[in-house]
Amino acid sequence: MKRILVIAMMAAALHVSCAPTTERVLDADDETQLQKRSYESRIFDTSDKEKVLRATISTLQDLGFVIDRADLTLGTVSGTKYAGFLMKITVSARPKGNDRILVRANAQFNITPVDDPKQYQDFFSSLEKSLFLTAHEAD
Repeated sequence: MKRILVIAMMAAALHVSCAPTTERVLDADDETQLQKRSYESRIFDTSDKEKVLRATISTLQDLGFVIDRADLTLGTVSGTKYAGFLMKITVSARPKGNDRILVRANAQFNITPVDDPKQYQDFFSSLEKSLFLTAHEAD
């Protein structure tokens, strides 16, 4: 009798654990991927990926981030900020045509994705200033 009860409980647990979910794990919020991409990305009028990545590193350091990883071949920079909270950011740069670079940033506050467009605008504004200073060789 106990054996039948154990088998029935295992079958019930298996049935519940295999039940399909209607929640989409990779796109769980109301905001579309296109909307996110629009404020997470910016195009710069330069073809020099190395210059953009160096400016990205400088910008992140100016904003208090510690650079965890930078890869020119992949065109990525990752950084972490510790200031009573944990903030991580990954920035990627890739060519967009022959004379422009698309830069996309993705940030995370503690374990929550940053989805405030203003935060990304502030980052890109700082990056733009850094690129301007680099282009005009002012330190």
